[in-house]
Amino acid sequence: MKLTDTHAHLYLPHFKGDLDQVVSRAKDNGVTCILLPNIDNGSLRPMLDVCSLYPGFCLPMLGLHPTSVKKDYTTKLESLEKQAGAASYVAIGETGMDAHWDTSHIEEQEASFRRHLDWAIELKLPVVIHSRKTTDIIISILKDGYSGRVRGVFHAFSGSTEQAREITGMGFMLGIGGVVTYPRSGLADVIKETGLEHIIIETDAPYLTPVPKRGKRNESSYLIYIAGKIAQISETDASQVAATTTRNAFNLFKLNGR
Repeated sequence: MKLTDTHAHLYLPHFKGDLDQVVSRAKDNGVTCILLPNIDNGSLRPMLDVCSLYPGFCLPMLGLHPTSVKKDYTTKLESLEKQAGAASYVAIGETGMDAHWDTSHIEEQEASFRRHLDWAIELKLPVVIHSRKTTDIIISILKDGYSGRVRGVFHAFSGSTEQAREITGMGFMLGIGGVVTYPRSGLADVIKETGLEHIIIETDAPYLTPVPKRGKRNESSYLIYIAGKIAQISETDASQVAATTTRNAFNLFKLNGR
């Protein structure tokens, strides 16, 4: 069984003491590739260092997380943009919008997100979208001149079947993680209606740990629990979920031949 973790922050301090063991456990559980989304200017170097430690296994993205978008976001974006040729990035992200904790910079978040979409078009890369409490806004933005011009994934999707239908109708994937294992997540109906062909799986490690490990630090080896839950919902087996979602990920991020 081959799995792809399409979203994990292995460069964060949570993994400082045992990163080698975390990577080994992931490989032992069938994970063949881990994609690392960037957070901000300060995380770029640590992320690239991890990718250098595990070449071909950990692959980087370039982006500014929406919660890192403040008044000075243009300076941050300009600095990141200068790094576009410094590594072989597989995606633009993590970008998007977030209205969960603070909406004081929501306009800047939208402007930053649009800039990331332009990068994705210019660099011919998929975009990894963070959409906490902003899914409808982001769908509207994508329909405003971007639909059909950029592909990507709605990371940590937890929306409705109607939103999922709109997203997949634009050619985007749904990123399904540990939340699918939580009671009353509502994702079972989404998965049944959407089908595996529109899904990739992720951990968002060290966050959003799936049952039965909930309460502990998340890591890429726990992808097996996410695949298992999706298999249960889809009335298939985990190997089929692994094969389909890995194929989806390899196609979206153009990983074949890496």
